[in-house]
Amino acid sequence: MWYRILEWFGEVKERYSLVSDFNRASKSSFIQGTAPTLLSAKITIGSTNIDFKHAFSKFLASGFRIKALSGKPLTKSELIEIGKVILDNEELVRKLIALGWDTLEVQDIKGFHGVKWPLKKYAKIGGLLE
Repeated sequence: MWYRILEWFGEVKERYSLVSDFNRASKSSFIQGTAPTLLSAKITIGSTNIDFKHAFSKFLASGFRIKALSGKPLTKSELIEIGKVILDNEELVRKLIALGWDTLEVQDIKGFHGVKWPLKKYAKIGGLLE
């Protein structure tokens, strides 16, 4: 019976699997030359802004960060463009929310410049769904 305890941690496994899948696909695209910059995702603390939080937010691991690892430093408009690709995919945003993320972060190579978005703003939750 107690072996089933491990099943209760499925959400944690799914979170790390999503990050690993992103990183694997990013590396492959960079190697093939279809992506000009190697991107890497990781789980972060997230935003301290209470307005970003939602019912499923993880306490200390609510940020989904995408960071440029190679190539040229990205401009703010390029960082926004990367974020918009994620935010325009409502199903993906809802999946991120369901897995406990409340903040999407995109940073350049140096890590000092970046942008953040509250995921709940892009999930179209709380009204009529189209």
